[in-house]
Amino acid sequence: SPKISPLWTDEKLQKQFAFQWLHFAARYQGIPSTQLSFNLVNEPAKIYSDNDAEVYTKVALQAIGAIRRKDPARLIISDGLVWGRVPVFELVDQKIAQSTRGYQPGEITHYKAPWRSRKDYPEPRWPMTKNGKVLDRDWLDQTYIQPWKKLEAQGVGVHVGEWGVIDTVPHEIALAWSRDILSLWKEADWGWAVWNFRGKHGYGFLDTNRSDVTYENFHGHRLDRKMLELLLEY
Repeated sequence: SPKISPLWTDEKLQKQFAFQWLHFAARYQGIPSTQLSFNLVNEPAKIYSDNDAEVYTKVALQAIGAIRRKDPARLIISDGLVWGRVPVFELVDQKIAQSTRGYQPGEITHYKAPWRSRKDYPEPRWPMTKNGKVLDRDWLDQTYIQPWKKLEAQGVGVHVGEWGVIDTVPHEIALAWSRDILSLWKEADWGWAVWNFRGKHGYGFLDTNRSDVTYENFHGHRLDRKMLELLLEY
């Protein structure tokens, strides 16, 4: 059976969660939200309840209330449900921002990721076909942009907290998918943060390990020039 965080079921832990946010709010009171914001829970996983949004909202409201008792003006952000994919309409009246993710479809963005249990992904293509359905830029728009635009239309600020394509994906596929999602976010006028900047199993443009890239030497680091230029374009 799926492993469920006790945070969603244990009221004692929920009170402790709110208590911790209360002390964060007190500790950082006076630092403007332009320099510091609070993100309640990183990528809340699927809760496997009858109503995940209701369960998550109950916990989030306790934390929001605790923060505002000490720092009413603090910018608070909620990640979407199901690892950041699904907007939380139940929090619209709280006047907090929400954060989405850019990791779909996982068959591309997490292809051969060593921390994933699934190892049988097909060779990545973009656009691609899955279960007889074409996944392309329009699919990204309808599935992962428009639901968040509906949230935004209700006065909620939206940004993309993380996105990227792992370096085990062929470079041209990674660039093609990235261009489509970046262009959609530009049309939506949403800010974004690529994960990660550099390193092993990289999703960024520095010190990744792509076998099909001729890296440039940049102050002792391996620079993926094409990926950098694409990011700068958007």
